[in-house]
Amino acid sequence: MNQRIAKLVAALEEQQIDAAIISEKNNLRYFSGFTAEEALLLIHHSARYLITDFRYIEQAQIECPDFEIVDAPGTKTGPFLRETCLSLDVKKLWFDDNTISFRTYSSYKEELKPIELIPDNDIPTGLRTIKTAEEVNYIKKAAELADKGFDYILTRICPGISEREIALELEFFLRRNGSEGLAFPIIAASGNNGSLPHAQPTDKKLETGEFLTLDFGCVVGGYCSDMTRTIALGEPEQELREIYQITLDAQQKALDIIGPGLTGKEVDKQARDHIYSKGYGEHFGHGLGHGVGLNVHEAPRLSMRGDKILKPGMVVSVEPGIYLPGKGGVRIEDLVVITETGYENLVYSEKELIIL
Repeated sequence: MNQRIAKLVAALEEQQIDAAIISEKNNLRYFSGFTAEEALLLIHHSARYLITDFRYIEQAQIECPDFEIVDAPGTKTGPFLRETCLSLDVKKLWFDDNTISFRTYSSYKEELKPIELIPDNDIPTGLRTIKTAEEVNYIKKAAELADKGFDYILTRICPGISEREIALELEFFLRRNGSEGLAFPIIAASGNNGSLPHAQPTDKKLETGEFLTLDFGCVVGGYCSDMTRTIALGEPEQELREIYQITLDAQQKALDIIGPGLTGKEVDKQARDHIYSKGYGEHFGHGLGHGVGLNVHEAPRLSMRGDKILKPGMVVSVEPGIYLPGKGGVRIEDLVVITETGYENLVYSEKELIIL
């Protein structure tokens, strides 16, 4: 934890900021070890405070030995911040404008005068992009459990079962076998629903000849995994087979080049150009991938606007897709960690078309 605080303090010094309020839930966990959400951190180069209320004092004392725990909820928070910051000679104070409401910001702005509140531009969140070996290990365990979940659910899928039943059965398996929760609500999209990239499971029953897309992730040690596989129930029609192979080839083209030194934009282009060359470019409307860690969607991005350079320790998804309204869709997603020489794929489930 001290190394994480040191990175934050270095960022503060580089930006000529005196201290930071940390409020985003996973940044709370990253910098302090606190696993609840009802808290704020105040971090200065010479002091660190975790501000919460009575319900979490004991938990914070156990989880956050490097922090002074302060019981100052609600209307007490602003006065505590002001008094403490003034005692530390803080003149400029970072805050996360993505998580602090305008009402709270307005209150702090008035209460903390003359301290200047400065948006942190997601710099603290960006410090999480390069994972340590311990973080990667948690993500690997989450990915391994998801692979086991996919193997399991294949034995339960058959015509007549509903999307909702599949999602529920898969969630039960993942939780029974060690997942702390879901990285996000399970997507189980069959037939025409497969053209919706973020379809919610419905009572629609699976039919022979359809594709079924399963997108899901586990949580281990607070860290997420993310994988997608598309399978067929019986022999699919030719165009569905065609878009499956195009999607698989597009993903492989991206994996063939992904590694340190490239931007997310360059990797995205490899997959996107292939899908465009086959005439389906307008049906691939999202980015190729995203970072995964304490959040299932975080930096860096593999997209047409992904300017960040990939570095060893970053964990990203690689998930091209083709979506045909009225017919169905395909998405294939792996999770990779960038290494010094390339990448390591954390997802082992079969990618050649599975026909049940």
